[in-house]
Amino acid sequence: MSKQPIGIFDSGVGGTSIWKEIHALLPYENTIYLADSANAPYGPKGKDAIIALSEKNTEYLLNQNSKIIVVACNTATTNAIKHLRKKYDVPFIGIEPAIKPAALQTQTKAIGILATKGTLSSELFFNTSQLYSNGIEVIEQEGEGIVQLIESGNINSEEMKALLKIYLKPMLNANIDYLVLGCTHYPYLIPQLLKMLPKHIKIIDSGEAVARQTKAILKQLNLLNIADVKPDLKFYINSNPKVMSQLLNNNFEVNQKDF
Repeated sequence: MSKQPIGIFDSGVGGTSIWKEIHALLPYENTIYLADSANAPYGPKGKDAIIALSEKNTEYLLNQNSKIIVVACNTATTNAIKHLRKKYDVPFIGIEPAIKPAALQTQTKAIGILATKGTLSSELFFNTSQLYSNGIEVIEQEGEGIVQLIESGNINSEEMKALLKIYLKPMLNANIDYLVLGCTHYPYLIPQLLKMLPKHIKIIDSGEAVARQTKAILKQLNLLNIADVKPDLKFYINSNPKVMSQLLNNNFEVNQKDF
């Protein structure tokens, strides 16, 4: 079973930021990445629709013999992972905004969270926020429109810069010193954010933590692939593959597939 792939899905191309961290930490693991871009973004769809889409992706990955499934989507994690864990007999790794490290380390007692509507309105996000944000001002900002711009290849557009300025303004006014990125698409904005934010503000995303957790669970279940051979890395998308190829630096074949 150790040679079976790690299955990874996201509402689109953003979860490739998570795939990169997993591949860097576990270079011998075979992986299958599923970008459900035809249905992106998941955020506005409502819990039932998000669960149905997550089931569809999970079943595709299980049919490809995935030994573990990484839900590389904050919205799908916060709305569907509890259901997925009950329904399917496979380990799931989820993604939550990194509120805890930001809340524990903030000096200004103010942190910003940029996330999708589906994440910010979820029960899991609410519970995590309540647990760690006592005595801290949390500026929640829905990143409306960001996922669509990234999915359409407009990461560095003027429209993106204008949106980010609007979304960051209330956070800067509140004197945040940590910005939590609560969507796997958003790490692709870090170069721009670094130019727009004062130097003392630290940006946190969940990628490294998810990769470490994936490795820990595989090790615990004796499923690590330690064979020193070139891994089989598959990328599937149900819309135009061009943007995903670019985000992967055109180093990998991205196959368009209906699923």
